[in-house]
Amino acid sequence: MTTAFLIATIIKVLVLFHMVPIMVSLLTLAERKVSAWIQFRYGPNRVGPWGLFQPIADGLKFFFKEELVPEGANPFLFRIAPALAAGPAMMTVAVIPFTFPILIDGQPFSMAIADINIGVLFFIAMSGLGVYGILLGGWGSNNKWSLLGGLRASAQMISYELSMMMSVITVVMLTGTMNLGEIFSFQGEHTWILFFFPVGTIAFVIFLIAAFAETNRLPFDLAECETELVGGFHTEYSSMKFALFFMGEYSAMFTMSCLLATFFLGGPTFFGLIESIDSLWLRALIGFLVFAAKVGLFLFFYIWVRWTLPRFRWDQLMHLGWKILLPISILNLMATGILIATGVLS
Repeated sequence: MTTAFLIATIIKVLVLFHMVPIMVSLLTLAERKVSAWIQFRYGPNRVGPWGLFQPIADGLKFFFKEELVPEGANPFLFRIAPALAAGPAMMTVAVIPFTFPILIDGQPFSMAIADINIGVLFFIAMSGLGVYGILLGGWGSNNKWSLLGGLRASAQMISYELSMMMSVITVVMLTGTMNLGEIFSFQGEHTWILFFFPVGTIAFVIFLIAAFAETNRLPFDLAECETELVGGFHTEYSSMKFALFFMGEYSAMFTMSCLLATFFLGGPTFFGLIESIDSLWLRALIGFLVFAAKVGLFLFFYIWVRWTLPRFRWDQLMHLGWKILLPISILNLMATGILIATGVLS
């Protein structure tokens, strides 16, 4: 590895890992602005021009809030749970290729922090870890509302992760790889998985619905349902521990949006137009802008749905996960195998 390649790798790691907390702060502002737009309000507009410094004010406020540990709580679990909730969501960004590779000293340089051949498996592993922080936070708080919120989160994750993984396996079968860079390259050479009708389209819809449940966003926020559980798993939390739970939620929103764009919308590709650009650096720049636009579309959809749809009842959530999405995802996976085996999809 040359010195230039090593320096470029260090810069890439620092930029991409710092991008996640920056995106989280911007998403908190976007959440307020979009909700205000939907409800015919102004939203944050007093801290900086157009309220742009509101996330900084929120961060300072969290730093100076008093930290409390409830009587009877498990101090170790209570303190470590927020980090366990936020960490996996932030780590998933490591395998996401944000644009086309470039050349550094004549060597291909991937725009993913870890360009590994088992990127899909890494995503599956990380997506299943985040719920442990929520569950341990609920149990370690010594609060019945928090415990119920943690149990709901674990049941919800089990119910919807199965359907999500079936959709991911469908993508792997269609592309023939678990490397996220190769997945978007396949779509650049053929077409987006979304347009592999009907199996790709069905997999996209199932993954999108399951992504809402995995991130505990409305209409699937039963783990923190304020009308029933006060605040759910984070009822007893304050200061930066409270902020870490929300950093985990918004980080998961960001990574899920990136994965949706990569798995189903071709990542940085755009119907073969960008791949035809001769300059690798220009191709990478335009590809990054295209990828950012796709991710922004999904993030806006996350926020839009939250302020549009009512919360599901618990029985409706479980019915949708086990009796509707899971059977459809299994049948879709079987149909994908049949279509590939018969040569209809190749």
